Amino acid sequence: MATFITTIRFTQQGVKDIDHTTRRAAAFKATAKKLGVKVQGMYWTLGDHDGVIVLDAPDDETATAALMQLGALGNVHTSTCRAFTAGEMDAILAKRRGG
Repeated sequence: MATFITTIRFTQQGVKDIDHTTRRAAAFKATAKKLGVKVQGMYWTLGDHDGVIVLDAPDDETATAALMQLGALGNVHTSTCRAFTAGEMDAILAKRRGG
């Protein structure tokens, strides 16, 4: 499984309906699970972003499908990065060196 870290920012619609933010998060988690995505954590944050989602998916396409589903609801904008463990990075570095 690949790990993805997504930052979120509420849209105006999301702010207007802020009282349901935890319900929307639970709904996303259930939808993601149906798509084969495991949500490792969801956090509401202070600062530049309103939240962070950490998820595992079998591939980029599956993660993208889940996050597109989230974005289509109109409550948040997302920005996603692929994350690598130390073991995954060692494998990447080995490929770089030709091994």
